[in-house]
Amino acid sequence: SCSTRCSLEADSSTQNMALAHEMNKADNKGPLSEESSGSPFGEMIRDYKPLPETVWRFGKPNYARVNKTYFQYRSKVHKEGSLEAVVSKIVKNWEVESHHVADIHQWQTMDISAFKAAVNGGCPCNAQLMADVGPYNMLLGETKDYSGGSQSFEQSNKTFSATFPEGFAWECLEVFSGPPNVLFKWRHFGPYSGTFTDKNGRQYKGNGELFNLIGLCMAKVNEKLIIETLDIYYNPEDMIKPLVSTMVDKSQSVLGGDEADGKTAGPGGCQSGASCALM
Repeated sequence: SCSTRCSLEADSSTQNMALAHEMNKADNKGPLSEESSGSPFGEMIRDYKPLPETVWRFGKPNYARVNKTYFQYRSKVHKEGSLEAVVSKIVKNWEVESHHVADIHQWQTMDISAFKAAVNGGCPCNAQLMADVGPYNMLLGETKDYSGGSQSFEQSNKTFSATFPEGFAWECLEVFSGPPNVLFKWRHFGPYSGTFTDKNGRQYKGNGELFNLIGLCMAKVNEKLIIETLDIYYNPEDMIKPLVSTMVDKSQSVLGGDEADGKTAGPGGCQSGASCALM
């Protein structure tokens, strides 16, 4: 069944939770820095306030670098108080929790009793499963060159930190409907100036060009703007395919390849015509 398969994938993806990228795991309590809020750039884009008992998964995150990328390359500047500005802050705060707070009982942006997330109409993922496998693996699932089922939470974070060393920023482009069912268009972006490692261990070097990914999301929120469900729509291949154009070591090329290598899993990381791979 879908739930059984999801549980198995979660079990295989929760090992080796440890130090991630530049964070100091010993520094795992307390509020985010002012530079993480965006205030030094003249705009507060993230106002997340952890609970007194909140423990940071990999150590306290610092958003200074990704904020620089956000302000440099964003395509929209939304009026304060607009639906777009409100949605942007909600999603950025959600990202703090989903990536950096392991204990779902310390989450504040999501109603963990109701929370479900799905990609392209695929199998829904509950709060605990997302906390176990991580947002990258949840959102990408199984593609030709990336396997969310074989990457731990920490490994996926390291993979994309190495791919986008200047930060992988996110912006809300447009909101089409207000609460409780909030439909919005989004963009993920950042210079591809690092190195991406595919599921077979082959490495690809970025050329520094700006990477762009566009998608839609329907978020159901309650009267306090707490997230209950997320239905995300985009093509996962649009995330991975641009990253695998320039191989570092051409001798790593595989002639012919596996038949399965040319196929992408079904919507939202579910196996085509079968049970759910990740969600």
